[in-house]
Amino acid sequence: MITSMKAWMSKRRPGRFSTSQSVTITLHKTKPIAQVDARYLSFSIDISVLVGGLWWEGSLGSKKGLGTQKTEPLDLTKSKLDKLAKALAPAYLRIGGSEADNIHYFAAPADEPGALVLTQNTWDQVHDFCQRCDLALAFTFKYGLFKRHQHGRWQADEVSQLLAYSRKHRQQIAVCELGNELNAYWAFYGLRAQPMARKLATDYDTFIRTVRKLSPNTQVAGPGSAFWPRIGEALKPISNITPSFLAAITEKLDIVDWHYYPFQSQRSPVRTRSATLNNVLSPAALNDFEKYLGQLKNWRDKHQPQAALWTGETGSAQCGGQIRLSDRFASSFWWADQLGRGARAGQKVMVRQSLIGGDYALVNRNTLKPNPDFWVSWLWQKLMGQQVLEVKSNDQAVLVYCHSGNKKGRCTLLIINMSANSKRVDCQGFGVKKKRFEVTAERLTDNKVRINGSEPKFKGGKVKLKDFPRLAKYDQVKPYSINFWCFGW
Repeated sequence: MITSMKAWMSKRRPGRFSTSQSVTITLHKTKPIAQVDARYLSFSIDISVLVGGLWWEGSLGSKKGLGTQKTEPLDLTKSKLDKLAKALAPAYLRIGGSEADNIHYFAAPADEPGALVLTQNTWDQVHDFCQRCDLALAFTFKYGLFKRHQHGRWQADEVSQLLAYSRKHRQQIAVCELGNELNAYWAFYGLRAQPMARKLATDYDTFIRTVRKLSPNTQVAGPGSAFWPRIGEALKPISNITPSFLAAITEKLDIVDWHYYPFQSQRSPVRTRSATLNNVLSPAALNDFEKYLGQLKNWRDKHQPQAALWTGETGSAQCGGQIRLSDRFASSFWWADQLGRGARAGQKVMVRQSLIGGDYALVNRNTLKPNPDFWVSWLWQKLMGQQVLEVKSNDQAVLVYCHSGNKKGRCTLLIINMSANSKRVDCQGFGVKKKRFEVTAERLTDNKVRINGSEPKFKGGKVKLKDFPRLAKYDQVKPYSINFWCFGW
């Protein structure tokens, strides 16, 4: 596989221009078609990484939906991690993941030696980290009912205690949810552990009332169902619970959210679309996101119309990301596209799995060096405003999205060239072009990128747009490049 990948890549170096082709990009109107949250681009730290559970790094496969290697707890006090998180702020920080449902808060029961525990010190560190870095906490509370006779009888004791502690210490929880991927419990705990939609709705009603009472400023999200490429929620009627859940719940949700990975890594026991170089560079492979989001939006509109839509968890490939692919430049194309596509389709927030930990991380856990997706995220945060504008491309290999700029009277056009050809771009209706930022790499499988030909680096703890050379004012984008063009009216 490695040999064939290298051969494939040798023919497709993004720095080499091939026959130029033209593309027309049209801004249809300057009136927004959607608006995202100020913390739209957000990210997670998996509970397993945070407290030292089973994780993907070093795992060659999976067991009951988890990695096979025990990891060391994450140190949230490192100043370098602060610097990296601040560069992507403001954002939501989601603490969740598969082990969120079998963790204990502050202390393990006497009859469970070796149980996974979120200590009081770690909980305090999470809140300190959020405060330092302008992050709003989104937390996954434990559901933890794996016996069928208990479904519909969820007890709020542990959740109530943690909420009461946070209220006493003035710790803000911006968003919370009950359980992680409740429609996929069969994969983690067996078929008999899978809650049916109506009983899950009863438990969720109890959870919402508990949160409203003890933390009234906290928003509640749900159900956070997992969707798979090509098959959606899958396994009817066992795991296709979202529409029935939303119909059965009596309390109001603030957020209807879902989880989606466009590809599966080699660790995943089930692969409906494998994470390969050819797949991640296929524009057609990106379409399922909007297809299943459309389903979710219809269910939301019918049953919880007041709720915002979030992608509560997403990454390039399930089960920790694909080794030597998810942390490379080739993976940045799906991420840039999903950010643009999600905003255009009405998503208010996109939560990336993960800030740190796993092959799909924005930051390498061992070196604390940014991966390519970090720099795409950083440019998005700097350049793409909250208002979404309608824009069209006449070339299927050139994906385009447009937002208001972060300064009044400006807009930013995101151009994703997923072809091996350079493209001469004719922009219509945009006004005067001000600046261009072009993300490229020597090879698609490189883990370092260049912005305007220069390798991005932190200087004095910061990185600034003005640090990068200005590009010549020509209307062309390179093969396999991600481009941010800034316009002013």
